[in-house]
Amino acid sequence: MLSAVAFLTVLGRSRAPDHTTMRWFPFVGAAVGAVVGGSWWGAQQLWSPGVAAAVAVAVDLAITGMLHLDGLADTADGLLPHLDRERRLAVMRQPDVGAFGVGVIAIVVLLRWAALSGAGEAGGGSWNGGSGSASFAPIALIAVWSMSRTVVAAIPAFVPYARDRGITTPFIAGASRLHLMWVLPAAALLVVSVDRTRPGAVLTAVVASAALVAVALGVTALARRRLGGFTGDVLGAVVLVGETAALLALAATP
Repeated sequence: MLSAVAFLTVLGRSRAPDHTTMRWFPFVGAAVGAVVGGSWWGAQQLWSPGVAAAVAVAVDLAITGMLHLDGLADTADGLLPHLDRERRLAVMRQPDVGAFGVGVIAIVVLLRWAALSGAGEAGGGSWNGGSGSASFAPIALIAVWSMSRTVVAAIPAFVPYARDRGITTPFIAGASRLHLMWVLPAAALLVVSVDRTRPGAVLTAVVASAALVAVALGVTALARRRLGGFTGDVLGAVVLVGETAALLALAATP
């Protein structure tokens, strides 16, 4: 577990990942979601919904060390332009960020802020989904963050690695299709997080879960088509884009 914490966050001592690392991804994701959700809830007690949403987005970027944001930028720069496969992989290894990366980062961060801000304006300060008019409560972030890492932990069991060797090489052997089972308790927690007095609230939670998985599979499918498989950057993009899709679905008004 400590290797998963060290890999996915800025917390803990540096530990080399191994074949057991990925099995802990769902739990570390839930912990990160709890920290982000707690910061969102706490910030709403002090500031406006817009500021609280910005605090939550900033805390997420800080605790993950912008690992996934960097992956998203590199993935956008590699997959979206018209390039051949080798050039795409080379671009994704470069430390700088191109126009596609900047654009996609701006859109994703803005959408995450808007979804959290909208939920805060609806009264999303409660930790459970049964009170007030909130579209979803902070515990939803525990479910969504766990689900995104769950999908990432399973992808290498379905899709080949696109490079000969990379940052994910030491632990992708530990990926398993069985990791997907953790999507179910995360989805159940998501149902608990929504205000079930609102029309279609449970359906909204189900749609949010489906949206996360569908978007994650879409990004993975695009990577397989254009790269021949996934990379560590692609997994980072899956995390952020999948979470954003779920947040938008949860924030949708009936």
